[in-house]
Amino acid sequence: MVSPSALRFIVAGKLQRDYILPVSGKEALDVPGGSLLYAAFGLKLWESQVGLIGRVGEDYPQDWLEKLTQMGFDRRGIRILPKAVDLRFFAAYPDAETRSLSNPVSHFARRGLHYPKSLLGYVEPGQVLDSRVTPSDITVRITDFPEDYLDATAAHIAPLDFLSHTLLPSTFRQGHITTITLDPPASYMSPIYWDEIPGLLRGISVFHASEEKMRALFQGRSSDLWEMADSIASHGCELVVIKRGVHGQYLYDHAHHLRWTIPAYPAQVVDPTGAGDAFCGGFLAGFRETYDPLESALRGNISASIVIEGTTPFYVNDSLPSLVKMRLESLRTLVRRL
Repeated sequence: MVSPSALRFIVAGKLQRDYILPVSGKEALDVPGGSLLYAAFGLKLWESQVGLIGRVGEDYPQDWLEKLTQMGFDRRGIRILPKAVDLRFFAAYPDAETRSLSNPVSHFARRGLHYPKSLLGYVEPGQVLDSRVTPSDITVRITDFPEDYLDATAAHIAPLDFLSHTLLPSTFRQGHITTITLDPPASYMSPIYWDEIPGLLRGISVFHASEEKMRALFQGRSSDLWEMADSIASHGCELVVIKRGVHGQYLYDHAHHLRWTIPAYPAQVVDPTGAGDAFCGGFLAGFRETYDPLESALRGNISASIVIEGTTPFYVNDSLPSLVKMRLESLRTLVRRL
């Protein structure tokens, strides 16, 4: 485990038990996943000193947590609740551009696979909006992580819930954390939360969101992604990244009125799960080292390209440094400034 005094980066997010039917290859059933792990491994591709913040139940596999320690993560910020918590997540990918989160029984049948007993009783995630006042099992509390985590200098807040995203930025700013990046969940990217967004963005360095989430938030207000980015940035954050899946990313630098389009690195897609989270982790590593928005986005892009070529976030740990460097240099030539 990283010594507390050496921590430079903190990642907060959701832990899951994933059931994935990937684009190609064997199904991945009851494997570690969630925004916390994918973002952390996307960051670890470039930096090793990472502390983790998240919540699990007592039924979460202990050996997964031990493996995180063995890989060098500081997991003192992962709170184990004294009860079982259903963290199951299902996704099927008919192709690299299509994801289905519903009807798991039909997807298993279509592929000629037996439905796993451990997925019985699974409830598909609905379009339920987060509560503004009532915490859930995954809502992070200040007491969940040690005080020395605030000695880090940079943090990424991956998709969690509204209350966690309200609490964490102000808490982080009480310490030495001066760079905070945030990726919202779909559960509050809705016009209903429009008036809450400016408050959430206060003190945020970089706002990351998928194109789908941005369009959901701006429904009835705008259909222009650059206009959306400018609106978000006007609330005080330096940079806005719109993640567009296989189409790469839009990067907007509000202070300098700069726009870039970055294509996705042409990787062999096996499982797209967690690509957006891995991007955010790589971006944070690049930003703290260079403070260059474009260089940061390139690193995030490469983190995502590594993640999607295998299953589970642990796949990233076996990446060769030479491969990462080669991809970074190759992608650099494909960027367009608008």
